[in-house]
Order: sequence, then structure tokens, then C-alpha cells
Amino acid sequence: MKNTRPALIPRKLLFDNPDRAAVRISPDGTRISYLAPVDGVLNVWVAPLENPQAARPVTKDTARGIRMYFWAFTNRHILYLQDKAGDENWRLYSVNLDSGEIKDLSPLENIQVQVLEISPQFPNEILAGINDRDPQLHDIYRIHIDTGQRTLIEENTQGFASYMADEDFRIRFGMNMKADGSSDLYKKTESGWELVFNIPMEDTLSTNPVAFDKSGQVLYLIDSRGRNTSALFMLDLNTGVQTLISEHPLSDVNDVMIHPEQKILLAAAFYYEKKEWQVLDESVAADLAYLETVAHGNGEVVSWTRDITKWIVAYTLDNGPITYDLYDRAARKAQFLFTNRKALEGVKLSSMHPVIIEARDGLKLVNYYTLPPEYEGMEKPDQPLPLVLYVHGGPWGRDEWGYNPHHQLLANRGYAVLSVNFRASTGFGKEHLNAGNLEWAAKMHDDLIDSVAWAVKEGLADPARIAIMGGSYGGYATLVGLTFTPDTFACGVDIVGPSNLITLINSVPPYWMPTIELFAKRMGDHRTEEGRAFLKSRSPLTYVDRIKKPLLIGQGANDPRVNKTESDQIINAMQEKNIPVTYILYPDEGHGFARPENNISFFAVAEAFLAEHLGGRYEPIGDAFSGSSIQVLVDTTVVPGLAAQLKEK
Repeated sequence: MKNTRPALIPRKLLFDNPDRAAVRISPDGTRISYLAPVDGVLNVWVAPLENPQAARPVTKDTARGIRMYFWAFTNRHILYLQDKAGDENWRLYSVNLDSGEIKDLSPLENIQVQVLEISPQFPNEILAGINDRDPQLHDIYRIHIDTGQRTLIEENTQGFASYMADEDFRIRFGMNMKADGSSDLYKKTESGWELVFNIPMEDTLSTNPVAFDKSGQVLYLIDSRGRNTSALFMLDLNTGVQTLISEHPLSDVNDVMIHPEQKILLAAAFYYEKKEWQVLDESVAADLAYLETVAHGNGEVVSWTRDITKWIVAYTLDNGPITYDLYDRAARKAQFLFTNRKALEGVKLSSMHPVIIEARDGLKLVNYYTLPPEYEGMEKPDQPLPLVLYVHGGPWGRDEWGYNPHHQLLANRGYAVLSVNFRASTGFGKEHLNAGNLEWAAKMHDDLIDSVAWAVKEGLADPARIAIMGGSYGGYATLVGLTFTPDTFACGVDIVGPSNLITLINSVPPYWMPTIELFAKRMGDHRTEEGRAFLKSRSPLTYVDRIKKPLLIGQGANDPRVNKTESDQIINAMQEKNIPVTYILYPDEGHGFARPENNISFFAVAEAFLAEHLGGRYEPIGDAFSGSSIQVLVDTTVVPGLAAQLKEK
């Protein structure tokens, strides 16, 4: 028998800024840093390691917040990347912790910086790629982090999509993609570039160089060539001999721990249902064993000193906030620091259940489902529930076990939530990955439908009350759900999803062009008449007249990946056919919603929308639009309370 429903969890607890996130320790172990809000905007804070409570903000962002930062080897500089309003034109900045000066290291418009290497050999410099000469290609510069002086060291005349350098700031490798979708790895020699090996198309998303050993003559390599799951190898660059180090029968390599000073392989992680580590060097075996006893959840070393004497360890739970500990390796003792969201401590959250579902052709899908908290401890409810199918983006990504704010919000509102690692998802071997090639809106969608059918059969889901929802590819899957299988879903929520695969590929950012064959071979070739016909047949826009269930669309105006045109096209087509739709635009967002005010406002609308069509609970919109840039461009009558709140705003 189920227990009484818990109170509604305020959206703000789930989608507001974290108290602290991205915790790091300086290379010399004297300071700790993290992201925390200043006047509601995430900035970098720094404190002495012995007194984390004395932290002070060292950056001054007042817009979207900082999300990517790291320590320089000077131990007195923080480096961070920031774009404008979600345009993904990343610029690089340095903060001098002694003087407080913040310097723009790439004072150029409409360019993108890619950090290539930082090194203790050159603590005052950084290697970075900048596409200032050619928007499609990144040239490599040495940049002084105090003065901002840039020195060109490699002009990308080879058309490389990526480079690899060592700690001596030597460019060692370049990789490019060929017309057949395969990639060539080249090494730089005194006379030019020499081919090391070719990576077949089916291996390009699961084979990549990782790092060098201390000598620089051995390459650590993740490789799926000649096998299904990618494994960790050592490649002797002098002899060409490749040695297997670590593998898993069901999972690709997910992560690698390498000693930052000695460059020794310490451990490798694999991720099937949950993340698990294999110890590769006995020097850390006792440390990792001890850390498993410190707290519940998956423990992971997120930062450590250069001599690895002090570690920052994050523990991830499915039903609670992330816990951060400082681990003293000499004393073999972990000290609790803080959680990332103190307001969630003690809140009744739901557990996430891994489940393996077999698709109609026998492919095994590692999926995750979450039930409302009143069913805690139960694998299924006592009666079928309304279900939200929440589809991940990419599609070359994956869903994972752990705390998920979308699952928690929806479960708290009374829904079962299901996330599917459909074919094309990464991490489960290349057979699973490549089974999705040219299967957008086909077998990839069949996997979603088969997983929903499983939920209905198992008594989790009421077949009359199922929604589909997601962002990016998940938004596309939502549109596919309402056009290709219009009778399966009661409604859909599309966040930055493409509606037309031809215009999607034609509008990708210029710096994606070196890898355009990735899309041509795995989605369909937009450059041929046959390919365009195929892509049109897999585009929801083609079948817009099939939509007969309510649809909510959210879009960032500055999205460089899925252009605003993708949402505009399907909105216009629906209006021409008098099909109801609600369209929400954020003028200060890109591919997804980074500002918490915007996230809160969107999910306020989304949960009211779902409640109207699935019958779950929802927190009234109330003041959820405060501080948000939300614009409702189409239809304010479908969502309960939306029109009134917009008028008040």
C-alpha cells in the first residue's frame, strides 16, 4: 500500500543555482575553489584550503554565470571560458588572484577558443586553438596568461579537426575526418605530418588518444578497433606495439585516472548500469577502497594536487545532493566539506532504478526509471501512473544513474519517469552505437516506443497518459513522437529540438565543418539529392499535419547548434494548419537554458502543461517569471495560469 503523497518540492530547490559546484584544489594544495552564486549569478570563489568558509568571489560575471574554469600551474591564476548569451563563441579569461585583475586573453569578436594544454613546464602560458583566421579551423597559439600576448605556433593548413600536444607544448598529433567518415591520426615530424593509423567510421566515436606517459614515447589510447567495446591501451610510438591495459565486456572506457606528475595509469572506469572503477596501479588501491566506505553513492575524484597527496572527492546519489569531501592521502582520512544543495538535505526524493529492456530486434537497452517518492522501496506502483518519457540529447550521449532534477520534479508531481539509452547512445560498445546510423525517426524511435511498451506491460504506465519530453535530440524525438507515432503520446515538450534535418545540418557552426562527415554518414547526406530526400523523410516538419496532441516548445534565440529557425519552421507550419501549440523563447539563451531564472520559468510552464494533459500535480506558476527573459510568442491559453502571469510580468 502506498504512503501519503509528500509535499510539492518547490521548483527553486531543484533548478536554482547550486550552493557550490565544480569544486577544485590548486595544484600545490594551498587553496580550494568552486562555483557559487554572486547576486544570483555563478562565479568562481577561492579560499585557503585550511579555511574553506573564508572563500571570496574572484570573478565578476553578471549575466549567464561561469561554468568552465580551471587552475593554472602558477597556483595564483584561475582561467575560465565564457560566451555571450549562449552563442558558444567561447572566450578565454584569466584572473590574477594576487592583484584581482581579470584579463580577456582572446579579445576578438565571433571567434571560439579551445583549450589544448596547460603545463607545469610553462605555468604562465596556455596552448589554445582560435579560429580567427578561418572560422572553420582552429590555429594553435601560445598565450601568456598575465599579458595576453599570443604567439602562433601552428597554422592549421592541414584541415585538422583536433590537435594533441604534450607538456613541453609540442604539437604531437593532428586528426582529420575523411570523406568516407573515417578519421586519420597524424603525428608531427621534422619533415611534416606522418600517418599513424586510420580510424574506421564505425570507430570514430569510440577511439581517441588520451595522454602521453612521462617519456612522451607511449600514448595512452582508448580504442574500439577490432572489437566491440572500447578498451584502454598503451601504444609504443617507436615500435607501434599496442598493449591492452583494461577492458569491460559490456561497457566502453568511461574515464581514466592518470597521475598528473608521473603520468602513470592509476585506474579506469566503465559505465554499464552504474560507474565502476578498475584499479590499474596498486599504489591507489587502498585509497579507492577506503573512499568507498566514506559515503553512500558513487565516489569520484574530481580534483587533486599535482603530487596527489590531497584529493577532492564528489559522492553522487540518485536521491540526494552531491557531497564533497577533502581526502588527505597520507592520513587516509576524508573530511566532509559541504553538499552542493543544502536545501535538498532531508527532502524526500525518489530513487532511480536501472533496468535492462530488450528492443524488438533483441538489442539490450540500459534504461532508468523513477517513481514518485510515495513508492520508495517499491519496484513498481500499485496502479499504473502517468508516465513522462524523458529523452536524452546528442544523440551521441547517454543517460546515467544519479541525481536528476528533471526526474525528481516529475516524480514529485506524481509521474513515473523513464529515460532510454536507445541505439546510438554512447558507452555500450560500437555495435549499440552504430545500430543508430541512419536510424533517426526509425529504429532509434522504435527503442523509445518499445521501452514505453515495457513500462505499460509492467504496470508502471497508464497508456492513455504518456508524455514525451527532452532537449536537443530529445526535442527532436518529441517532435518525432507526435508525428510518427501520434497515438502513443498524450502531449509533448520539445526543448531546442530540430524539426528539419536538412536545415539543421546546413546551419551548423562553421567550426563543425571539419567533422561534417559525422552527420552525413550517421544521419544522412544533405549534399546529395537522394540524401536530402532521405533527411526530409525523417524530419518531423514533413509530417506536421499528423500532430493532434498538445505541444510545448522552448527555444534559445542564440542557439548555434539547433538554430531558432528549427522551432520557427514547425510553429509556422502548425499555425498554417490551425494546430494548437505553445512557443516559448528566451532571447538570452542558446542550446538549453543556463540562467536559473529561465530554467525555473520554463519548468513552471512545463509542469502546468503536463498537469493539464496528464493529470499530475503542479506548483502554480506564481512568481516563477521573476528575473526571467521568457517570451511566449504563440498561444497563452493552453497552459493554466500562463496568460495571467504574463500579464502581471
